[in-house]
Amino acid sequence: MGRQRRLLAVTLSASLQFVGPASGQDWPTRPVTMVIAFPAGGDTDIFGRIFAPRLSEILGQPVIVENVVGEGVMGGAYRVSKAVPDGYEFMIGHIGTHAQYQTIYKNPLYNAATDFAPVALLVEQPQVLVTRNDLPVNDLSEFVAYAKANQATMQFGSGGSNSPTYLNCLLFNTAIGVNVTHVPYRGSGPALQDLIAGRIDYMCAGLASVKRQIEGNQLEAVAILANNRSPVLPNLPSAHEQGLTDFETTIWFALFLPKGTPAPIVQKLNDATVTAMNTASVQERLKELGVTVVAPERRSPEYLQKFVVSEIEKWAPIIRKANVKAD
Repeated sequence: MGRQRRLLAVTLSASLQFVGPASGQDWPTRPVTMVIAFPAGGDTDIFGRIFAPRLSEILGQPVIVENVVGEGVMGGAYRVSKAVPDGYEFMIGHIGTHAQYQTIYKNPLYNAATDFAPVALLVEQPQVLVTRNDLPVNDLSEFVAYAKANQATMQFGSGGSNSPTYLNCLLFNTAIGVNVTHVPYRGSGPALQDLIAGRIDYMCAGLASVKRQIEGNQLEAVAILANNRSPVLPNLPSAHEQGLTDFETTIWFALFLPKGTPAPIVQKLNDATVTAMNTASVQERLKELGVTVVAPERRSPEYLQKFVVSEIEKWAPIIRKANVKAD
């Protein structure tokens, strides 16, 4: 009888231990880590540091931002894909980490569609063609003419080989018919520093990461690489209205937990994220950066799962046609 009681107690204890974390009611009980798979100063880092303080307030625990760079541009995402699925480590991913890299890399370190628990799509932003201040161009037509005449000696920078800033600029170069040397950096922040210093000629950068430098006359903005102008830079014409029609480079950002994270925890983080997205101070800061918060119907985990799959499928033929590859 005593043995049966002990077995019943052990079974009940194990059941309670399983139900507790899976319910998500007590999560989080300690600090949570938000992984940024890129160095400080780039778009992903900027957005992470906008959302983290508000998420900390909502969740009642510190959300610690950690920049994890390694294994090319896949290291941070790989770490999260292999993390314990208990809700204490998640990441901001984007069009590169969760769409483009799946085709670019011959042997991706993870499967973006199956190795994560999608949480919420956050924001979208256009890219901007920016140049060093002393490049002798005033608009897109002058840039195209100059690039065609000087492509053998020009250099463009990016946040790393096969990063979205690289891929989108490569597609831009193809669209205007030039072949310019690429200079990869460990993140868009270091690349922008060299562009400001005049060591490289141009970049296709996220609007959030260059708005301040444009307004401070540290960089020259040539065009919003989209169909429409941005309300935060209303005097900067779009590529479309400057003659480069049917060309648009928009980067999206989203939150992901490791695969196997209990659904209640995923939902609790989604709820907190949506609350943060609806916070006036967060929206104002994102608006200042020219970033669009996605519509409410696009914020669910289910939507993000389908969206990631569709983005992988969308970019695969584009990348193969451009012959972009990485080991």
